[in-house]
Amino acid sequence: MIAPLVQLALLFGGLSLLAFGGGTAVLPDMQRAAVDTYHWLTAPEFLAFFAISRAAPGPGSLIVVLIGQKVAGFPGAVVALLAMFGPSCVLAYATARLWHRTGGAAWRQHVERALAPVAIGLTFASGIALMRGTEHDWRAYAVTAAATLLLSLTEVSPLLVLAGGAAALLLAGP
Repeated sequence: MIAPLVQLALLFGGLSLLAFGGGTAVLPDMQRAAVDTYHWLTAPEFLAFFAISRAAPGPGSLIVVLIGQKVAGFPGAVVALLAMFGPSCVLAYATARLWHRTGGAAWRQHVERALAPVAIGLTFASGIALMRGTEHDWRAYAVTAAATLLLSLTEVSPLLVLAGGAAALLLAGP
């Protein structure tokens, strides 16, 4: 029982420190580890956990709790939660203290400009990794394209778009 808890702590503790731009930035690495390396989940299970974590209130990074629970029950969920949020919280606190102490330093603007494209790139990589785990048929791609357009060009609630996509795929059949 200890080995899976250590694996969860090491995986999510490390990913926690790489999650620039939010937990979405590390989804490709999380998926690769949970599905391909440790075989805790299948690709469809990972995708289902991702959907549940996005639909539930709170941060999307709560997918780690679902993974931890699947791997080692309640202790796994707690270890995964603490490992994902603990190190990044400590780092954010220390960085914020330094950031406020160095008020008008010129390097601050350079750091902000450098980290923005990194966060955007990691977010795009997450989308690609999730797309690879989905079903590959034209209906799924059509729903994804329609949802992307709706979310990009309108103020429609993401929950309505999610429900509409599910309904469209249910009506389309297998």
